[in-house]
Amino acid sequence: MVERKRLTASDWTAAALDALGRGGLAAVAVEPIAARLGTTKGSFYWHFSNRDALLEAALLRWERVHTEEIIALVDTDPDPHSRLRHLMTLTLAPTTTADRPGHRVLLALQASASHPLVAPVFARVTQRRLDYVTGLFTASGFPPEEARRRSLLAYTAYLGHTNLADASPELVPVGAEQRDYVDAVVATLTRR
Repeated sequence: MVERKRLTASDWTAAALDALGRGGLAAVAVEPIAARLGTTKGSFYWHFSNRDALLEAALLRWERVHTEEIIALVDTDPDPHSRLRHLMTLTLAPTTTADRPGHRVLLALQASASHPLVAPVFARVTQRRLDYVTGLFTASGFPPEEARRRSLLAYTAYLGHTNLADASPELVPVGAEQRDYVDAVVATLTRR
C-alpha cells in the first residue's frame, strides 16, 4: 500500500492558483485539481467547505505573492528610483506569460474581473499597486497629481507588456534589448 502525502490547505491553494493561471476561473474545479495533486475530493473537504472558499484562498495567495511580496522585495532597494527600476525589471522582464505565473493569473482575472469573488480582490490589488508606484514617484520628488499620472502610465505599460507577452511573445525584447527597453521605460517615466 502506497502512503500518500498529507496535503495542506496551502497545497490546495497553490494548485488552485496554478489552475486559475492555466485555464481561468473554470479551471478551479475540485476534481481536476485533486487528480493533479494525486488525492481525492475528501482531502479538499478537510480544508475547504466549498469551491468558493478555495477560490478565495487562491485569490488571497495571488495578492500576497504577486503584490505584497514583490513590494517587499523592491523595498529593499535604497532609493525610489532604484525601487522603480527594480519593479519595472521584475514586471517587464518575462518574455512570455509562461515565465511568470502571476502574469498568467492576472490575464485570467482580467477576463473575470466582474465575478463577485474576483472583483473586490482585483480592485484592491490594482489600487495597492497604483498606490505603491505613486509613492515611488512622490518620493522621487514629483507632485502628487503628477506622481499619480505617472503611476497610471507605469501600470498600463505593465498591463500592455503582459498582454503582448501572452499574445505575441516573439515581439517582446529579450537579453540586452530587454535591459535597454526597461531603461527606456524608466527614463520615460521619470523624465522631468
